[in-house]
Amino acid sequence: MKLKRRFGLVFTSVILAGVLTACGTSDDKDESSTGSSNDTDKNVLIMGTSADYPPFEFVETATGEEIKGFDVDLAKALGKKLGYEVKPKDIDFNGLIPALENGQADLVLAGMTPTPERIKTVDFSDTYYTSRNMIITKKGSDIKTPADLEGKTVGVQLASIQEGLVTDLVKEEKLDIKVEKLNRIPEIVQQIISGRYDAAVIEDTVSKGYLADNKELVGSLIEDGSEEAGSAIAFKKDSKLKDEFNEKLKEMKENGEVEKLVLKWFGDGAAK
Repeated sequence: MKLKRRFGLVFTSVILAGVLTACGTSDDKDESSTGSSNDTDKNVLIMGTSADYPPFEFVETATGEEIKGFDVDLAKALGKKLGYEVKPKDIDFNGLIPALENGQADLVLAGMTPTPERIKTVDFSDTYYTSRNMIITKKGSDIKTPADLEGKTVGVQLASIQEGLVTDLVKEEKLDIKVEKLNRIPEIVQQIISGRYDAAVIEDTVSKGYLADNKELVGSLIEDGSEEAGSAIAFKKDSKLKDEFNEKLKEMKENGEVEKLVLKWFGDGAAK
């Protein structure tokens, strides 16, 4: 983690230095701790997330700018058990791993799958949620399967697992697909509604929220090979936070706390 050190004045008086040491001033905090370089409190962790992915993480602009969702609740619950305050920070999805590497975030929860490529640069916790992918189109479309994407313009979130899935259809299945990559899911959905995109591939749990809000859209679950490795928490390489969070995550999975959060945000179907 990129560190930011603060230095106080140098006092020649041994007595005064001793008093300051005993009082424990803020400048004496060990900033090589797990706290982000953006925060001097070692008990505060910055959670990088991309707040355009309901119900995992999103902002209800009508009620304020607070980031909420399944990932936020999970991160805060884990942090509380470990004595940390977790503060979400909105970052474009493709910038989340760089944020870990340069110290702008201490951990990432963003429905992120630990792909082999990502594992090269960051560490991941155990999986906390598993989901599948869905093709989203306008009502009346004949697009229902990956093969139906032939000759179509398809939107995906930049640097997402869905981008990789559609790219593989082009490279491995030799499908003629125009792949359009955007940072934000709402932008992709709007492009379908406006007719600029024929379809999009989005994670199924997230898709359900957009389908409920946009009655002109329909979704088709990708049946073959769509089972994901699941979502996991990302940390900077060799961060001690990985083991700490894994221990409490295991406890929450065993005692039913994770399931309760799944039921809260996804409903009964997602918890089965």
